[in-house]
Amino acid sequence: MFEILKRQEMADGTVVLNEISAPLIAKKAKPGQFVILKANETGERIPLTMAETDPKKGTITIIYQVVGKSTALFKSLQVGDKYQDVIGPLGTPTHLEKVGTVACVGGGTGVAVLHPITRGLKELGNHVIAIIGARTKDLLILEDKMKAASHDLRVCTDDGSYGHHGFVTDVLKEVLEKEDVKLVVGIGPVPMMKFVSKLTAEYGVKTLVSLNAIMVDGTGMCGCCRVSVGGKTKFACVDGPEFDGHQVDFDELAQRLDAYKEEEKRAYEKYLHECKLS
Repeated sequence: MFEILKRQEMADGTVVLNEISAPLIAKKAKPGQFVILKANETGERIPLTMAETDPKKGTITIIYQVVGKSTALFKSLQVGDKYQDVIGPLGTPTHLEKVGTVACVGGGTGVAVLHPITRGLKELGNHVIAIIGARTKDLLILEDKMKAASHDLRVCTDDGSYGHHGFVTDVLKEVLEKEDVKLVVGIGPVPMMKFVSKLTAEYGVKTLVSLNAIMVDGTGMCGCCRVSVGGKTKFACVDGPEFDGHQVDFDELAQRLDAYKEEEKRAYEKYLHECKLS
């Protein structure tokens, strides 16, 4: 059992932060890796990339958005409650090295995944330009942490309620025009990563993306998280979750992510009805 030591509702209450006691995972985890959590005996296994680890305290931090039954169940857990299972660290850590100027681009809850990578790149001596975005100001997360983890933070909102009025790709294009960027890391919704990768391909800039494929066991055995990269089948759980953005078949990934949307919607509505929340 893994106790919740800190809980914070973010982004208008739709995004939740949990700091969880998990000493063994915290000791070994590296940026880019993820854990699989299960709330209770009958709960669904949910993969989430760690936003923070503290080996001294023995804690890991996850940030998730409520989008269905399982994440709604997660949100019901309070400080002192416990997840039945937290498995990890899983996946291949981000390869961090000093390359020069890097641009770290995050959208939505992808900013949580991006944060430790951004910080790690800065600590290695890179000049880090961070670009984060959300649909509206109320949905932005970790602005202060991303500011501390980078040399130059630029904020975008789709509706213009804060920062640049437009998409992260608008600002990224400006950066690519003016700076000698050696690496772009883009993490967020699939459409965002797709268009970030299309843009950077025009400039010949190496680009890493983190793929949020459907996942079950997290060890490469079930095959649910398969993605096409460079025309070859890869498993996001063991080969990733990070891949060369210029090689990813984003359309196939989006199609696979949509496969169970109706079932997810019905399960969520049933859960809300049973909890008398609807």
